[in-house]
Amino acid sequence: MICRVVKRPIDMSVLVNDVSGDDIGGVCTFVGLVRNHSRGQKVTHLEYHAYPEMSEKKMRQVIEEIMERYGVDHIAVEHRIGTLQVGEIAVGIAASSAHRDAAFKACRYAIDRIKQIVPIWKKEFGDDGAVWVEECPVDAEGA
Repeated sequence: MICRVVKRPIDMSVLVNDVSGDDIGGVCTFVGLVRNHSRGQKVTHLEYHAYPEMSEKKMRQVIEEIMERYGVDHIAVEHRIGTLQVGEIAVGIAASSAHRDAAFKACRYAIDRIKQIVPIWKKEFGDDGAVWVEECPVDAEGA
């Protein structure tokens, strides 16, 4: 189980390596990127803010839920904080299991649940200024 809030760029090959092993039949990844628009407005860059210790504690909770729900023992999650430019990775998730289905479900559940309960705040910057974004809660049960 790996969960980190980082200030450096996320390297997905490291996360994949973290969850790989001889007992693994499939690795599934999710990469969340900074896009150039949101809610009909242009986005030039983002700032993510967090209290890393609390955010990582909640990420561990998400991973424990995944382990119990899907039987996935190998999962790595990193969320970046600081200033991110369009195209950069904001969140990276890698999950692995003996069979692909559990790994796919684990990744989907992880991103939905992270957005739901992990205290990481996003500020979007665009031509019209900056705005704090409040994520809409998602139904991770349906993931």
